[in-house]
Amino acid sequence: MAGSIPASPTDSAAPAVARARGRSTSPAAEAWRRFRRHKLALAGAVILAVTTLAVLLGPLLWQVPINEIDFGAKLKGPSWKHPLGTDDLGQDILSRMLYGGRISLAVGLAAMVIAVVVGITIGAIAGISRGRVDVALMWLTDLFLSLPQLPLLLLIIYLFRDSLKVIVGPEMGVFILIVAVIGGFRWMPVARLVRAQFMSLREKEFVEAARALGATTSRQVVRHILPNSLGPVIVAGTIDVAAAIIAESTLSFLGLGFPSDIPTWGRILYDAKDYLDVAPHWAVVPGTAIFLIVLSINYMGDGLRDALDPRKVM
Repeated sequence: MAGSIPASPTDSAAPAVARARGRSTSPAAEAWRRFRRHKLALAGAVILAVTTLAVLLGPLLWQVPINEIDFGAKLKGPSWKHPLGTDDLGQDILSRMLYGGRISLAVGLAAMVIAVVVGITIGAIAGISRGRVDVALMWLTDLFLSLPQLPLLLLIIYLFRDSLKVIVGPEMGVFILIVAVIGGFRWMPVARLVRAQFMSLREKEFVEAARALGATTSRQVVRHILPNSLGPVIVAGTIDVAAAIIAESTLSFLGLGFPSDIPTWGRILYDAKDYLDVAPHWAVVPGTAIFLIVLSINYMGDGLRDALDPRKVM
């Protein structure tokens, strides 16, 4: 045709290149690419990974007993023998931080699992149901949201921690109680989030197609709706980990957490509060650890929110 411009080889190859790129990029790879571009989230992930490796492998390398008392070295600052200093009994703060970090992170992860499982269950049932079931579950959620959490946490732990210590031991009993109580008061935002996702997704075309083909309600939930609503839940789960670590540290700081011979980060901070003028390092170390972990997890939540949102262009 006269006046037409012939297509160049580059133009004709462009669709093929685009298709090849589309085939080679999976949703997980695209999410990872988006997450890597969030510099603060990536830095948070690195800090969390290094801290986790330190508390898991550190006691194998730094084998100083957590309860070894040396009155001759009490309240000493950082040194080669004690890199993070000592407390009022001459106990090594580094070994106690490594031991306590395991408990603090375990409490955060276990409480997050409880909150996410309960929240997904209640939110999914409310979101897929209509009428009285939805109203009753949302009424229960609003009831828990209206309760004063910290006073109830203190009351429940004060009433039941001694009985659990007798049944399963002092450390495990307090761990189970703290995880159950913190997780039991963190599921409500997850339930509301999942319910909103379900109410939106159940009217989408692919769910209506599955319903028209005879898929049962449970199959619609498990195969179609729930996998497409997990992105916001993952973000909420990271926030719950940080909130659980803060809650455990608060309980330990108030003297209602783990026993005094179990050095969680909150307990170390509680023991150091009377020596801020003569041994500030004793309080700075656990305070900095809690601050960095919580900040890192929050930044990771921001990065996951951006990476898992398909509407956000990055």
